[in-house]
Amino acid sequence: MRTRSVVLATSAAIIGALFVACSGGDQPAGSTGSGGGATSADGTPTTDAPRGGTGERPAAAADLRMQLEMIDMVHLADVDHGGLYMDFGTAARPKYTMGAWRSGWGADGVDGDETFSYASETGRVYFDVREPGALTLRLRMRAVGTRRLQVFVNNRTLAQGVELAEAAEFRDYDVTVPAEMVRRGENALLLRFGGTTPLNGANVSVALSSIRVIPGTPAADPGYVAPDYDTLVAQMELAGTTRRAIAVRAPTTVSYYVDVPQHAHFVFGVGGEGTGSATAHVVVTPEGGEAHEVWTGPVAQLWNDQSLDLASYAGQVVRLELRVDGAADGRVGWAMPAIMVDPPQVAAAGDPVRNVVVILIDTLRASKLRAYEPTSRVRTPVFDRLVEHGTLFMRAQSEENWTKPSVASVLTGLTPATHGCKTDAARLPDGAEMVSEAFDAAGFATGSFIANGYVSDRFGFDQGWDYYTNFIREERSTHAEDVYRAAGDFIEQHRSERFFVYVQTIDPHVPYDPPEEYLRMYDPRTDYTGQVQPRMTADLLERAKRNPPQVTFTQSDITRLTALHDGDITYHDHWMGEFIARLETLGVADDTLFVITADHGEEFQDHGSWGHGHSVYQELLNVPLLFYRPGRVPEGQRIDGTVSTMFIPQTVVEAAGIQGMTHAEGRSLMPDIRGEVPQGYQVAFSDMLDDRRVIRAGRWKMIINGNNTKMFDLQEDPHERNEVTDMTHWPIAERYLRILLGQYLGSVDRGHWSSATQTAPRALGGGDADIDPTLRAQLQALGYVQ
Repeated sequence: MRTRSVVLATSAAIIGALFVACSGGDQPAGSTGSGGGATSADGTPTTDAPRGGTGERPAAAADLRMQLEMIDMVHLADVDHGGLYMDFGTAARPKYTMGAWRSGWGADGVDGDETFSYASETGRVYFDVREPGALTLRLRMRAVGTRRLQVFVNNRTLAQGVELAEAAEFRDYDVTVPAEMVRRGENALLLRFGGTTPLNGANVSVALSSIRVIPGTPAADPGYVAPDYDTLVAQMELAGTTRRAIAVRAPTTVSYYVDVPQHAHFVFGVGGEGTGSATAHVVVTPEGGEAHEVWTGPVAQLWNDQSLDLASYAGQVVRLELRVDGAADGRVGWAMPAIMVDPPQVAAAGDPVRNVVVILIDTLRASKLRAYEPTSRVRTPVFDRLVEHGTLFMRAQSEENWTKPSVASVLTGLTPATHGCKTDAARLPDGAEMVSEAFDAAGFATGSFIANGYVSDRFGFDQGWDYYTNFIREERSTHAEDVYRAAGDFIEQHRSERFFVYVQTIDPHVPYDPPEEYLRMYDPRTDYTGQVQPRMTADLLERAKRNPPQVTFTQSDITRLTALHDGDITYHDHWMGEFIARLETLGVADDTLFVITADHGEEFQDHGSWGHGHSVYQELLNVPLLFYRPGRVPEGQRIDGTVSTMFIPQTVVEAAGIQGMTHAEGRSLMPDIRGEVPQGYQVAFSDMLDDRRVIRAGRWKMIINGNNTKMFDLQEDPHERNEVTDMTHWPIAERYLRILLGQYLGSVDRGHWSSATQTAPRALGGGDADIDPTLRAQLQALGYVQ
């Protein structure tokens, strides 16, 4: 039996004080900070005699700013001590099991010294193998509703099943996996049990405490100490200095997967208790590259502080290994390891903006704009001019692939899983704070001008507005000219006040129907007699994407379809320009922050279909995101960090200098706009109902559909033509995405999804709205409910 404290999540030992970035000068390029120990000129690691850090944190931290506090992210690290050790029933489990999303895992629990997770009929686990070969899986579990187990590895079954003992105690079961079933990179383990029994409202087969992946066949008594999650972080005192540290027994490797930011340094201290001949190593392996030992040093009974320059890895996903080998008769500690960055050289934030206008262009994919796709034929001179004088986010992701859940996230800062506004009938809960409510409470005049029937009072979107209008529900013209005219009238009436205005236009959503002059820009034909007629496009696309298709398009039809859509984009761009010009004439534009985005894109047979709402490819999820305000937002700035449109509410609230959105689950983008390196993981998540889950991080994207996984390198394959389902292609990027997506899917506090400590969110209420015949007809005209 192993001993462990009864702790299920990070407690005070994990949450303790963060590094505080103090003011100071720049760290010179290549500097090693206190302690030295970077690589030498020829790239070989430097070995330094320990110098003995004496403060509560390494001295180099004083001149740097925190980007990733790794000691608080130890639950996201892989730990290898006598084999990869997966600790169930703790915050360390979700990264191996996709949280509990469609993987068969239920509640976590504690039994004496054991933490565990319940499994139902099956349990899925994903783990990494560096060097393929025969393995032994040591599963520590207790039978509950079955005594039979069949093991599958990478969709191949082991010939021999496992008989479980009928016992009240946990015990170890060794399962041998032949070399031909193991692959480099990600391996998928499926545990299929022979039965279940009802327990606490769930069907349970076993309680599983841990899985250790041991290369080859282990000795009868290898002397391994279980590196349990709740013992990994401890207070360690060396030479009179006490620090929080990741405390391990040699030999152990703790592996983090990180996306290295610009101007990054890895800061840490390392030391050991007792005596021995242990050696510490830091090894960095970028995706697609070779492993580099960037530092090594002896383990002594004092803190050897280091600051390693990671500039050569900036913009890459890497595996960062903290390795201890040799012999030691006590614990070895990695004290307060962190990714830190140089202090930003940015101007002061300035005064808050007076007014905010958010423009959401329904169904505008980013690649239709030359700012994102230089070869695009679509003419948007107004947007292009704003890009020259504003800040453009190049990797903005929508939370969903259709209007209602996506816009709900834009207006609340909540994920679709939290606001629950995901289906045709779902209603935005009254308990979900809209950004309009924050501005209304701060005394702003608030007006909304919305041309999509789903973003209506019937579905709960009328909260916090002094003036609310939905052009479809009120049977008014939804053309951009009319929507912008109404928004301009409101602003003119309230120009002496601070105002927050939300405009959601519906050009270029179906039905595609631009004025003739805009259609002729992209299809000058006057003799087209095909089936594509402007007011019929909603019905045509809906029938074309059915399986099997009820409508097929000729090349002539496709030419007309795309011309109609592109004409709508250019038509909208013109009237957006007229709207902004009117605000300039009114004298309020210079005091107004404009945010321009979209709820989703549109497919034109990019992946064999049409329209939107049916897939999670980039033509539907990658949307424009532009911030424009002369003198307040940097001009011509393009930001490559991955962000979500869910971040808009907190950004505009901060920019306006008001309070609110305290329950939002995103973050403000103002640090990015100011040129700072934002803290934490720079990723975005998207859903498609409850069927698909998506994560994007930099150039990498993963899609989970049930038990199927595929990845894309969006830098080399921006149009997602080459689906990679073999996870051996990009093992480091895959592990990075799998860890973060599993943690996210296992979280209930999605505003702090990466934290080990998860607190259930407040109840928001919710429910479905009644879709009466009039509303149904209005939505059908947009190609929605049938």
